[in-house]
Amino acid sequence: MTGFFAILDDIAVLMDDVAIMAKIAGKKTAGILGDDLAVGANQASSFRPSRELPVLWKIIKGSFLNKLIILPFAFLLSAFLPQLIVPILLIGGVYLSYEGMEKIMHTFFHKKEKKDKIIEVKNEEELLKIEKTKIKTTVITDFVLSVEIIMIALATVTDEPLLTQILVVSIIALVATIGVYGIVALMVRMDDVGYKLVNKARGKSKFVKSTYVLIGKGLVWSLPKLIKLLAIIGTLAMLLVGGGMFVHNIDQVHSFFHALPTLVAEFIVGIIVGLIAYFISETLKKVISIF
Repeated sequence: MTGFFAILDDIAVLMDDVAIMAKIAGKKTAGILGDDLAVGANQASSFRPSRELPVLWKIIKGSFLNKLIILPFAFLLSAFLPQLIVPILLIGGVYLSYEGMEKIMHTFFHKKEKKDKIIEVKNEEELLKIEKTKIKTTVITDFVLSVEIIMIALATVTDEPLLTQILVVSIIALVATIGVYGIVALMVRMDDVGYKLVNKARGKSKFVKSTYVLIGKGLVWSLPKLIKLLAIIGTLAMLLVGGGMFVHNIDQVHSFFHALPTLVAEFIVGIIVGLIAYFISETLKKVISIF
């Protein structure tokens, strides 16, 4: 019996360590999780109301598949080539900074560009084809963000035993899928709930009717505003997380900005890296278009 209780005590200690490390890793990945939430909400809300949840379910399955592909690779990397974790984080930092800066440049300097033309759909088959393309794009974006989430989480537990690493990173990966897309599912149904409340107001007393209508219209009005707000927060988060990759992993960069608050340093570095990546990308696009 003594051995059994000793095992239980070891498990309790392990789970306590996992909980502490998961909390730390969760804080460090919060920025990317926010961006993942913004991307998911924006994409899911662009589908027909009757297709929002089925499409979201397909995206969730794609996200789970992404995690199943990335996790074994991440653990093998931690076990045999841990020196590659930082370079991968820096590459991800460049990507996130570039994505954040591209959104800013497009918002402020490409306002006059025509919005995407509305595609006239002739039949259900064509509509499903467009839907499939959007799902594929969302899952690919999720893959890139998932790599960064898992690598950041892994970087926080590289000094821990392998079992702790597996448990902590797996928890973060699970939260990144269930938590993010669970919130997205609730968000995209806000307007439907709002419409139902407005319809239910018919035949009710004056006070109940006005309450239903007020809440219902508020939910309908709030959804697009909430998605726009998340897009802004997601953009800022990408710059902060992208810049943070360099501030926290390159000693020279950390030393140069040591006098500034961490958030300010991360934001500045994110903008600098993003601008460099953006102009290189634009230059390459022009060169390729010439040839």
